[in-house]
Amino acid sequence: MAVKDFLPIGDAKQTIEKEVKPKLTVEELTTVESPGKPTSATFLLDKKQKTKSGKTVVKKTKPKDSILIITEKPQAAQKIAFALGTPRKYSENGVSYYELTNNNEKIIVSSAVGHLFNLEYKEGQRGWPIFELEWRPSYEKKSAAFTKKYYLMLKALASQAKEFIIATDYDNEGEVIGWNVLRFICKKDTAKRMKFSTLTKNELQQSFSNALPELDWNQAYAGETRHILDWLYGINLSRALMSAIKTTGSFRLLSIGRVQGPALKIIVDREKEIQKFKPVPFWNAYATVNDFEYAHPKDIFNKEELKKFENIKEGVAKTEESKESLEPPHPFDLTTLQREAYRIYRIGPSQTLATAQKLYLDGLISYPRTSSQKIPSSIEPKKILKELAKYHSDAKQATRENPVEGKKSDPAHPSIYPTGEYADLKGEEKKLYDLIVKRFIAVFSKDALVLNKKTEIIAENDPEKNFKAAGLKVLEKGWTQTYPATLQEKNIPDLNGKVKIQGIKTEEKETQPPRSYTPTSLISTLEKKNLGTKATRSIIVDILFDRGYLEGQSIKATPLGTKLIESLEKHSPIIIDENLTRQFEDEMEKIGETKSTPSILQKKEDEIIKKATALIKKISEEFKAHEKEIGKEIMTGLEDLRQEQRESNTL
Repeated sequence: MAVKDFLPIGDAKQTIEKEVKPKLTVEELTTVESPGKPTSATFLLDKKQKTKSGKTVVKKTKPKDSILIITEKPQAAQKIAFALGTPRKYSENGVSYYELTNNNEKIIVSSAVGHLFNLEYKEGQRGWPIFELEWRPSYEKKSAAFTKKYYLMLKALASQAKEFIIATDYDNEGEVIGWNVLRFICKKDTAKRMKFSTLTKNELQQSFSNALPELDWNQAYAGETRHILDWLYGINLSRALMSAIKTTGSFRLLSIGRVQGPALKIIVDREKEIQKFKPVPFWNAYATVNDFEYAHPKDIFNKEELKKFENIKEGVAKTEESKESLEPPHPFDLTTLQREAYRIYRIGPSQTLATAQKLYLDGLISYPRTSSQKIPSSIEPKKILKELAKYHSDAKQATRENPVEGKKSDPAHPSIYPTGEYADLKGEEKKLYDLIVKRFIAVFSKDALVLNKKTEIIAENDPEKNFKAAGLKVLEKGWTQTYPATLQEKNIPDLNGKVKIQGIKTEEKETQPPRSYTPTSLISTLEKKNLGTKATRSIIVDILFDRGYLEGQSIKATPLGTKLIESLEKHSPIIIDENLTRQFEDEMEKIGETKSTPSILQKKEDEIIKKATALIKKISEEFKAHEKEIGKEIMTGLEDLRQEQRESNTL
């Protein structure tokens, strides 16, 4: 894909920035320049005037004449504006928007900054459980006060728009962000929807020209259902824990959620397996022929069996060779990218996602929150490879006509792939981008070809006693020349016919405990168990660390995390039941997959929320009956954690 197809950043026809001074009026803060005298952006809003009789009337000061495109983040707004025309940039109170003409239509492109609305409980509810909630502007919370200027900008621009197009990320979360802006700020029921997987000029133009007639309601309701479900679980169960700890006269910020609980239990269960593990001795037997060692393929757990190896003096050997083609790995979905970034560079899952998101917004890769392992022909991969060849010499290895693909697909987006654009990157961004490029090139590269050599020696006096060795030689590197994979070459001698065995050696070993989870292996396990989503799993793991429940790269449960799970297992096991959590996940996935009308989807959402509400009420009764015991048990874990931290600080 040619570089000209990508969006220039700094060639705007005119950019107007107005310095914001402290303590200015709203009119001053939102003044934009245009040919003629400066005009306040409040001209976009309806004017209130009083008549002679004293009545207040609203006077429309300007006709609704624009198409307003709403993006999720400012970088996306910039990319879309430059893709659709030659925009003028206006900056008001630190918030930019773009104005351009496309097919004689006035287009305004403006952005949210992630979520402009969050779920909050309605006033007047105390304690727990509470169930009455509503969407409220995010800026009402001090930590998100900065979102207010984006809210006000969209409100002003929406007042003069005749048509709306939602261009947020095309997934459940993006759909909820766009839907909330549309219904609460724009006061509209629906709008057109741009769907794209990269922020490249060509794809954005096509997405605009072929905009969907309305929102993806399946994504919208699936996303909203998840938000409500997670909110109900999160606030009620977290309040329950803090209420329990307060009964001990102490306080600690604690949380547990619909996925947090089962995820923490997975770690605690593994830790208990490791602690209970008792090593068992076993032996391996080796035969030496011509100073080369061959291993008996089975572990020997009965020491008496070793005696049967003592008198082996001769055997019959056979060496076989076979060529094997090793296919390239499938394209990256998010979980695989996170796993490989950790394996190769030790970049954690959350950091991988954050870095990939930045690369996407910079137009360098496709949308990273995907489950797909497919590369559709519609992305024109050969053009991308041609562009990559200008900066990556390995691209010439991509001679395979069709890519190797995995089994998984995603209805919203293809696998993660480079767009062909180039940038001078450094640090983790460069590492991750290069990894994505190499994986993309690899799936279009030839198979690696290896020569496998296997030798087996069967004892002459006991055919059940055999010894083996395996060797490998790389004949053609294929895709391994591009992608960081290790093929360990090993040469073994050819051996055929009768052989004399120089000696038998035995080696005592012990069985090993299960391995502790790493951040990426935990995320992979959550994916296999269908707990959480591709976008939230790494966040959930981070929260468990932040709350003091987990520690270490080889993840271990802290005393607090262990006591919490033990207490819930004893008094309220339903909170950490992964089967129940998976059930809800399956039901939400059905909302996202089954095409239906908004009214039917609303009914499905209501059914799931009703079921969750009844469950939380049941949990409430169960929990409150044992609140003091739970508080004491958690407090024990908290004290043990504090003691552990004191000892660690002393060391």
